[in-house]
Amino acid sequence: MHPLAMLSPTLILNTLNKRQSEMTKLDIHQIPVMRDNYVYLLHEADADLTAALDPAVHEPVLEALKQKGWTLTHILNTHHHNDHVGGNLALKEATGCTIVGAKIDNYRIPGIDIEVSDGEIFALGGAIANVMEVPGHTKGHIVYWFDASDALFCGDTMFAMGCGRLSEGTAEELWASLTKLMALPDETRIYCAHEYTQANGAFALSVEPGNEALVNRMKEVNAKRAKGISTVPSLLGEERSTNPFLRPNSSEIQQTIGLSTQDNLSIFTEIRKRKDDFNAVNRQYFK
Repeated sequence: MHPLAMLSPTLILNTLNKRQSEMTKLDIHQIPVMRDNYVYLLHEADADLTAALDPAVHEPVLEALKQKGWTLTHILNTHHHNDHVGGNLALKEATGCTIVGAKIDNYRIPGIDIEVSDGEIFALGGAIANVMEVPGHTKGHIVYWFDASDALFCGDTMFAMGCGRLSEGTAEELWASLTKLMALPDETRIYCAHEYTQANGAFALSVEPGNEALVNRMKEVNAKRAKGISTVPSLLGEERSTNPFLRPNSSEIQQTIGLSTQDNLSIFTEIRKRKDDFNAVNRQYFK
């Protein structure tokens, strides 16, 4: 099945039209903040526009903007949690930027100016983002897919070798959201919001220790983290082969959790529950 086949007709049309008419790519700069958050600056050079994606705090963002010589014009929020919107109002006061967020969650996005919904597009100059609603982690979570840049900004819906906890939504909603994201191309880079890869990989190995791709990936992850190097972004193709939450069809995972005859949703639900239990035992892991 073609990756676009599972997307909405409106999103398919937007994507195909954009492929034909627009090839502006973003300059993406990652800013580590707080304990394990990532904020991203998205710069569209032709129009000289810059967006901050999920600014948890404002000071590091302003410093990074100064270092890059960019002026903040927009904030893009994926959901309402404070470690994603905490810098909104201070940045808006300092720069006069425009804040973009989910229409369905507009009452929880501080300072929101532009409301977007599933299947719509948001244009940062010539860089076009397809907006998708992905409930599960929260009821109003959205993601931004900049196809020309092979970049998916997915907040807390999908992580490198992980997925978000169910803070508001249901397992059924989150599985449907991940299934929607799995329809994107393998070369899509997954810009998630946290450096959880080592913790997620440890859990992944607990349910699929015989996955050679996973074992090899964890060697690379451990080597990077030992040097303080970010493991984000990853590629969606990597996630398909190593992220247990995208792999309910794995016979090894099914055998490990004792659900070999169950449907994908039931298997995903059990994997998510086991990850929660894993977190409870390993307190340094939060999602």
